Parts: sequence; C-alpha cells; structure tokens
Amino acid sequence: MQLTLTQLLKIMPLARARAAAFLDPLNSAMAEFGINTPARQASFLAQLAHESGQLVYVRELASGAAYEGRKDLGNVQAGDGARFRGRGLIQVTGRSNYAACGKALGLDLLAQPALLEQTVNACRSAGWFWQSRCLNALADAGDQVAVTRRVNGGTNGLAERLAYFKIAQKVLA
Repeated sequence: MQLTLTQLLKIMPLARARAAAFLDPLNSAMAEFGINTPARQASFLAQLAHESGQLVYVRELASGAAYEGRKDLGNVQAGDGARFRGRGLIQVTGRSNYAACGKALGLDLLAQPALLEQTVNACRSAGWFWQSRCLNALADAGDQVAVTRRVNGGTNGLAERLAYFKIAQKVLA
C-alpha cells in the first residue's frame, strides 16, 4: 500500500513541506524492506514520527558525547561518539551500526556518516534498521512496547509513540 501525502501529513502534521520531499523515499524504503501492510506501516511511521520529530530531524540534536567510548555501539576510537551520533529517520547510532548499515545499503558511512542525513538514505537506513531488528514480526503481533524497546533500547517516549501509532492506524485503515 502506497502512503499518500495527505495520509503522511495526518500522521505527522509538523512535517509540513518536508513531507512532500520524504513521501517517495519513504514509500520506496517501505517497499524495499517489506513494510507493506497497514499494521507494519503504522508501527514504522509512529516510530519515525517520534525519532525524527515528524521528519524535522535527521541528525540527533545531542552532541553524541554520551556515546563516547561505548563499546556496545562499537565506538572504540576517540571522537566516535560525536561522529556516529544518531542519524537518519530512526537515528542509527554508533560505529558498529553505521558499518552494518553502510554495508547493507552500499554506502561508506564510516568515511561519510553525514550521508544518513540525505533524504533517501535517511529513509533507507530506517527501513534497514527495521528489517535488521525483525520489527515487522513485532508490528504484525501489535506489540508496540517491544517495537519501541528494539528501536530505542528502552521505552523513552512510549506515550508519544503510542499516540502516533493510534493516529497512523486510523489514517491507514
């Protein structure tokens, strides 16, 4: 099912003019990564709405200093925290995730992490993350708490994510 601009704006009204630029790349990424049912799309779009501030941010606002030295993210070189802070619509974070995402998408993200800030790459990286974490199965099961935990590592912003999900369900029904 192709998402329309009207639907996208109902789910993410703050996206405004950015919605048109993201519409085709979002539809392409959802098709590429099997996010192809209303349940999957509602869950995916709800997570993106929260993570990106409704398509406003493709780079994490924080400096990334909190990620410095985080071996669980593969940040083993000085400066990795800031260099590999969250980017893309789902905020891919850490040297290891950038390497895996870059390999999957055919991009040299270790050399050019800012490539994830480009619209198409921001969408594709979100789709890659979604697929690589088997989130379609959780979306199919309707488990938005588990989806949030896999995206966020916890339940940060859960109430907002659930609110976006309810809106997206109605819009995509």
